[in-house]
Amino acid sequence: MSALPEILHIALDLAESGIPTLPLRQGKIPFGNCRTCARNACGGRPNMKQAGPCWCPAPCHGWAAATTDPEVLTSRPWMRAWRHAVAVAYHPGGAGLTVVDLDDAAAMEWAHHALPGTRTVTTTRGQHWIYRGTMRSSNAVRPGVDIKSTMAYVRWLGTGTGAITALPDIVRELTVEKPSVVRPVAPVLTASVPGGGGECPHRMPAYLDRGIAMAEQRISEARSAVHTTVYRNFLAVLSAHGRCGCLTDAHITRLFTAAQAKGESPRYCADAWGNALTTLGL
Repeated sequence: MSALPEILHIALDLAESGIPTLPLRQGKIPFGNCRTCARNACGGRPNMKQAGPCWCPAPCHGWAAATTDPEVLTSRPWMRAWRHAVAVAYHPGGAGLTVVDLDDAAAMEWAHHALPGTRTVTTTRGQHWIYRGTMRSSNAVRPGVDIKSTMAYVRWLGTGTGAITALPDIVRELTVEKPSVVRPVAPVLTASVPGGGGECPHRMPAYLDRGIAMAEQRISEARSAVHTTVYRNFLAVLSAHGRCGCLTDAHITRLFTAAQAKGESPRYCADAWGNALTTLGL
């Protein structure tokens, strides 16, 4: 064993205690897929997304390559990787663990107040809090906090201090997607209604109502570029109905309410409406 790279001794010790390990290259990154497995040709799932039916002898499938088998760890393909490795990583979920990765002082302060004590490991910028139990991994569950458990890897930085305690519900709840709640928005009308002056071509009120309803729908269904969507629909409404004097405060209130329900401020609504008026010379 003395001929083995020093870093491999660490991996073998971890594997003996039931912790699946893998080598990391410079930058704390797993080794890339080999030629056989490149572009997922092997049928596996590289890039640490999901373990696949791959029997590649090389450690080229990220966290899914982590193993406790000493024969695999010391096999020829793995030995080539260990000789170029700069660190050891482990798959916490494979060891029945969850790591709360705290990246800065603010995150550590939150943990000390919000989480039950457990084993802690000092990192370059913060701490790893290690709990017994597994869960779904997720990054940025709150500022400076990542969760590493299943389908993830963590750099091995030592045994740490303290006893490992059970994974608390408060950590599990951090990854639960909360349903979005759209609260009613009190309409704020700070825009003027065009005075008109031209002949109104709208013989049927339904034509105007349909135009307002379509603008409301487009704004409500916007998934991106909400600012632009609001402005363009204000512009479209004014282009069709702004010169004849048929728009009322009630119509503008409907448009502003739809925009504010998407998160736009009353100030932006007023500015967008004013810009649309200016563009059309109204």
